[in-house]
Formats: sequence, C-alpha cells, structure tokens
Amino acid sequence: MNPYKSFSPQAYASPISGRASAADTSAMSVTQLNRQVKSMLENSFLSLRVQGELSNLAKPSSGHWYFTLKDTKAQIRCAMFKGSNRHLNFAPKEGDEVIVQAKVSLYEGRGDYQLICNSMEEAGSGRLQLAFEQLKAKLLKEGVFDASYKKSIPSLVKHLAVITSPTGAAVHDVLSVLKRRFPGLAVTIYPCQVQGAQAAASIVKALQTVQEQQVCDLVLITRGGGSLEDLWPFNEEQLARSIFACTLPVISAVGHEVDFSICDLVADYRAPTPSAAAEIISPDQDNLRIKIDQLQKSLISNINATLANNHKHHQALAARLKSPQQKLQLQQLQLSALRNRLAIPTKDTLNAAKQQLSFNRQKVMSLNPQTMINNNNTQLAHLHDQLVQFTHHQHLNYRHKLSSAAAMLHSVSPLSTLERGYSITITERQTITKYQQVEIGQIITTKLHSGEIESTITNIHPE
Repeated sequence: MNPYKSFSPQAYASPISGRASAADTSAMSVTQLNRQVKSMLENSFLSLRVQGELSNLAKPSSGHWYFTLKDTKAQIRCAMFKGSNRHLNFAPKEGDEVIVQAKVSLYEGRGDYQLICNSMEEAGSGRLQLAFEQLKAKLLKEGVFDASYKKSIPSLVKHLAVITSPTGAAVHDVLSVLKRRFPGLAVTIYPCQVQGAQAAASIVKALQTVQEQQVCDLVLITRGGGSLEDLWPFNEEQLARSIFACTLPVISAVGHEVDFSICDLVADYRAPTPSAAAEIISPDQDNLRIKIDQLQKSLISNINATLANNHKHHQALAARLKSPQQKLQLQQLQLSALRNRLAIPTKDTLNAAKQQLSFNRQKVMSLNPQTMINNNNTQLAHLHDQLVQFTHHQHLNYRHKLSSAAAMLHSVSPLSTLERGYSITITERQTITKYQQVEIGQIITTKLHSGEIESTITNIHPE
C-alpha cells in the first residue's frame, strides 16, 4: 500500500500564467495541506523507536509533557500525553539520554512535524534490564536463590568484614551506626571498586581474601545508591557465583531500598540500605547492658536456689543415716523372725499344696483332645461369621469410595470443562495462558468438546 497515494502535488498545481478565479477548485487550503501531510506521516510511520537527548522538557498542569529529542546533528519536537507518561517508572530530566516508542505526526496549527510518544525508557536500561532478568531466571532455575542454601546470620558478630569502596558514603554510614550502637565490634574494611567494568572482579577478589584470612565471621557487601548502570557490577554472574560459594554468611546492602540486585537475591540476607545493614548486624549496647544485668541477676538467683536445695538434701541424707549398732540390732530381730517361720511348719502351707494339686487335675482334664476339638470348632464357626460380615462391610465401603472418587474425578476433568462450552488453546509445545507465548502468523489449535479448530494468529491484543 502506497502511503502517499492520497496526495499528488500536480493535482493541486496552479496555472503557469494568469490568476486563479474565485471558483478555482485546484488550489488547497493550508488546513487541507497540513491534514494531508499529517495523514501521510501517520500512515507511513505507524510505530518506531527513537533515541536522543531530552531538552526543553515542559510539564504543564494538564499532565501532558512536551519536549525536544535531539542528537549532535538534529532535533525533533515530541509530545507525551498524561495517559502514557503516568506509567513511567523513572522521572526524566533535562539532558537524559532516552529511547521513546512513538509515531510520527504533524501539529496542524503550526505545521510542525513531531513525535507522539507512547512510552519512554532510559537509554541502556532496557538492555541491562533484559540481561538482569535473563541472569535472574538462569540462577533461579539452578536453585541459587533457594532458602535452603541461606546461612544463618550470627546473633552476636565477633569480627565483621566490610567489602566496599573506602571513600564512599556507604562505609561512612556503616561505621557511624556501628560506633553508636556497638563500638566494641571488630571491623575490617576490604577496599574494592564498586562501579565500572572491573568492579565485579574487584569485589570477588576481596571476598576471596576474606575467606583466606579466616578472621571474620560475617561479610557485608555494600555501596550507596545509583542508576542501573552504576549498580551493574552487583548484577554480574561471577559475583553471584562467588557469594553462593562463600563459606561465610553474607549480607548485601546495595543502593537504596527500591534497588534490587542479583547480589541481594543470592546473599544470605538483604538489607535495604547500608545503615539498615549496620543496625541488623550490631546489637544496641544499652539494650545489651540491660540484658547482661538481667542474666547476672538470674544467675545469682539460680545459684542461691541451688545452694539452698543442696543444703536441704544434705540435711535429709544426714537424718536417714543410722549408726552401725542400730542397724545390727534391726538385722538380729529380722533373723529371729525368719528362724521362727522356718521352724514351725504351718497348716496353711499343706492346704495350699492340696488346692494346687486339685487345680492341676482339672487342667489335665481340660486338655482332653475331644474337648479341645469341640472348643476349636465353635471358635472357628464364630470367626467365619465375623469374616463374612467384615468382607461384606468392606465391599460396600470400597464401592462407596470408588463412586465418590469417580464423581470427583469427573468434576475436575478437562473434558467436563469442555462440555460446559470452554475450550483449550495450545501450540505444538504448550498450553497458551499468556499472549507472550504466541506471535503473529503462528498456527494454534483450539480443542473443543467435539473436535479441534486450527487458527492462524493475525493480531495480538495485550489488554
């Protein structure tokens, strides 16, 4: 389709000589001309991405934004209406390098050609954000972020390793909080680069040094806030692998509270800011003194109670202790009583023996084979009746469970869903649940209750 088909300059050319009469219909008005040019531009450039530097940014009370997008050799006016700019996740300012998604149009009132922007992103952030998401998905699939691999943070840190820039604001914030809360905590600064192409390798080397020295029991990796490009070393895979393999627990405090990095996700604990990390690591010395006083009082109380109990126990043992003379007299009395019982045979003993003999005779009679057979037959018949009743009951019970399970299976079956008029759309590999899974021109299959439909995608509507 030719986007310029509706406009032909020759069709509106004036005669070579003479003056157009009032009834001359070949001449077009300025409004008509601008309208034709606007239609040509909008039909020719439906949507495109343009990169440039922001200038002359105006944000009137209407909520619409007006600005100029320029590079070293050219510039173009742009408009971004409030329905589009309110969805941005950053605040653009003069001098920012941005990429806009826009269509070319023309402002008929002045005849200025311009861009109508639908979206805007920081130049470079789109590429970096994509790389971030790809690495995040890769490490997530490998289980690097799993909570089962997270090491516990010591309740009372003895020696802290701080990996950061020795001149940055982050190390100042951390040391200030530690000095205020717990000045007795030993801290070693392991200097490294926190920005630039070599920063990730520098941080990895510092982390290796901490482990080799075997002095510290906790590692803090930190730096202040910045753009996505500034914080990118903390999204490098080599740093993520080193933190995951670290033998010491690691706390990550990178950027501000809204900044999230791969370092935060793989670390054993993520603090929103460097100061918050120092708060988490160090106990408050005033609270610690109170707790020590409480433990001291509790220890003294427990010792006193233990001593009192031991004294009572000692007194009880002393009361139970008898002299050897008293013990010999008691044993002599017991010996005399035993001699009397042995010397005088009792009539009760003979009667007990007779009763035992009678009992043994009855037991022998009960062991008669015929009696045992009769008893066993009776017991066998009783057990047979119980087995029949139990089998019948179990049969009914299993039939009921089978019916219930069949009904439940039917209720959740995809075939039952299809019977109610729903359908399932699939590709060759998977069931389609999101519009991102397909693309224009792709063939898809829709399964119905009866039969299937094959379709070709001609358009995709995200909303």
